[in-house]
Parts: sequence; structure tokens; C-alpha cells
Amino acid sequence: MTAASPTRLALRPIPDAEILSFLYLEARLADEGRYSEWEALWANDDVRVEYRVPMHPEDNPRTTLAYINDNRRRIKSRVAQLNTGNRHSQTPPSVMRRVLSNSEVVEDDGDTVTVESNFSLFEYRIRQRFWAGRVVHTVRRSPDGPWLIRKVVHLIDAGGPVDTLAFLI
Repeated sequence: MTAASPTRLALRPIPDAEILSFLYLEARLADEGRYSEWEALWANDDVRVEYRVPMHPEDNPRTTLAYINDNRRRIKSRVAQLNTGNRHSQTPPSVMRRVLSNSEVVEDDGDTVTVESNFSLFEYRIRQRFWAGRVVHTVRRSPDGPWLIRKVVHLIDAGGPVDTLAFLI
């Protein structure tokens, strides 16, 4: 009797350079607290735009609570609040650096591309904190460049107690 051979997983393509550069820019602007520039990366489409941090990976955003569950108007409101400098949970403001890695295209229909990446985020505000997980970006391609239409952050510790998310994760 021979051992069953393992199933070979299909290789996923690497995102093209423009999309990867766009995702790196989105991360850097968030890290540097450049909120208005970060917001300008988002498409102005209220119907499709989504920025979400669910409590559990399989949660339905229509029926379950999430740490963050924003549409385009709420993103604009969140950025306006951050720009006031009056977020007491961000006094002093967090100093952050994140790393995106293991990026894979999971869907590409020509007009939009969905990329999943591992991330680690180092935050310092009074004390050092570490955030990690998987982030799903959906980007719309257009003649004037890419637009972010969806960002879903799956924290590895989302099922447990999570410190305040008063910054852009």
C-alpha cells in the first residue's frame, strides 16, 4: 500500500508592480498619519466602498458587529475626526510602521483586483504594541490610476480582547 500523495495547491500570481506600489503607499500614508492623502486613495463610490475589521473572519457585515465597519461616508468622517487632533485615545499620536508580505492575487477581473497579504504593524504610543493578521485589498483599475474600493483587516487576535483601534489599521 502506498501513501496518498498530497494535493498540490495552485500557485497564485504576484500582484503587478503598480498595484503593489499602491498598497505600499496606502500603508505608508496610514503609518505617517497623512489622513487626507490616505482618504484620497479611496474611490468615491458609496455603494461598493468598504473598510472593515471584523471580529471573526467569517462574520457577515450585515448581521454582526465589527471593530470597524465603514462605508465611504464613514471613512470621510473618520478622517475628519483624526484630522482634528482631538482624539484623546491618540494623545500622544501613535508612531507606526507596518510591513505587507506574502501578497497574492486572489481575484482579477481586469477592472478590479483583490490582493490578500499578511501584515504586521508595530505601534508605539506610551508602550509598544504589535498587530498582525491578513489584509484583503480590492483595487479598481482606471485610466487615472488605481482606487481603493475595499479593505478588510483580519486580526489574528480578533477573537480576544483588542485594544482601541483609534488609528488607521
